[in-house]
Amino acid sequence: MGGIKAKPWGGRFQEELDKFFEEFSESISFDHELALYEIKASLAYAEALKEAGVLLEEECLAIKKGLLEIEEEIKAGLFLFRKEYEDVHMNIEKALFEKIGEVAYKLHTGRSRNEQVVTDFRLYLADRVKEIKIELKSLMQATVDKAEEYYGVIMPGFTHLQHAQPVLFSHWIMAYYEMMKYHFQRLEDYEKRLKICPLGSSAFAGCAFGIDRKKLAEKLGFIEPTQNSVFAVSSRDFALELLFVLSLIMLDLSRWCEELIIWMSPEFSFIDLPDRFCTGSSLMPQKKNPDGAELIRGKASSVNAAFNQLWGLMKGLPLSYNRDMQEDKPPVFKAVKTTWQCLRLMSLMVSGLILKKENIEKHLSQGYLLATELADYLVSKGIPFRKAHHITGQIVYYAEKEKKSLENLTLSEFKAFSDRIEADVYNWLTIENAIKRREILGGTGFNMVKQAIELAKKELSERFNV
Repeated sequence: MGGIKAKPWGGRFQEELDKFFEEFSESISFDHELALYEIKASLAYAEALKEAGVLLEEECLAIKKGLLEIEEEIKAGLFLFRKEYEDVHMNIEKALFEKIGEVAYKLHTGRSRNEQVVTDFRLYLADRVKEIKIELKSLMQATVDKAEEYYGVIMPGFTHLQHAQPVLFSHWIMAYYEMMKYHFQRLEDYEKRLKICPLGSSAFAGCAFGIDRKKLAEKLGFIEPTQNSVFAVSSRDFALELLFVLSLIMLDLSRWCEELIIWMSPEFSFIDLPDRFCTGSSLMPQKKNPDGAELIRGKASSVNAAFNQLWGLMKGLPLSYNRDMQEDKPPVFKAVKTTWQCLRLMSLMVSGLILKKENIEKHLSQGYLLATELADYLVSKGIPFRKAHHITGQIVYYAEKEKKSLENLTLSEFKAFSDRIEADVYNWLTIENAIKRREILGGTGFNMVKQAIELAKKELSERFNV
């Protein structure tokens, strides 16, 4: 019977646990990641039990001393996590028992592993979110620095991956600053729902020993305690919400990497990435492959898969706790680490990105980037836009057949399509004029983009604190 009694729930059972099932059901192989948070929560809970009159002063001191010794062993890599103890909670409880004897078991008074794991999980994610915010801010800074470095460089803008209109490179790349800024804000807002303390919820009905939950929450750095004990132990909305935000971050990183990959191809040759972020071919000696960008693009799928995995895990579970929820942590742990790594690598790649200005300039003469300017010119002459659009389309078709750019057409050629066109049309048909005409909030005008860069620099120094 000794093996049965060794389990925290063994009193009611008459058979030893099947060894294969024991191996199958353990979680210590992954939830050991929560060990330091288990120590932190247990230290605070011991103090709460003392204040509630459950622990004597000397018992509380012995428990805290033992927990701190275990914490040092974990940090030093000396602590042995054992699968027969199932999870991180029982591993630490058994280690505490070996240090201080049966008083260690008083720590579990009124407490359940259901609330322990969700408390540890929330504490763990609070630290990981802070780390992700640091990397997001670094990427935002790298983006602004690159926009400032190449301010004034004009490139083709794209829709449908076709040349569309001229745009400042700085304006284009600052679109990614906006994306990352909103991801940062999403994480800030998310923290309000993450930092609520489940301790005191017990298995699901609430602790029966009168601990001060508000004080406990404050001591652990939470904003407030959870308001419903069933919700506290059975919800994983905080993990799902984070995975959704991480999926959005990775989606935008993937799109950005797709552009870098395209822009580095010989067909575009807009950019170069430093050798330190690229690899070669084992067969073709000339190759320089943008593997860093390709790997981020690939890893985005695993973060999105983590969200779908946890959503699928939770969608059919009745209240309150179910053992299925043990499987929530591996996808979250992986997604958090992957996103952090990808953000850091993206910052390094953006910082090292080199713009090939001469090659970009060659592309400005391709794709009739000034067609919209011609249509707008016709509007300025009193022609309704839809008609101006049609006339311009006809002129572009003619220019394509003649293998001429719009600005190289003669005035007589223009007049063949509309007698409203005069010599002043050529003032409109310059790349610089197209940029200057868009001095509107959010536009690609020279002054607007400079202001956007300055605003972003101010936001980074004053607003986005970690």
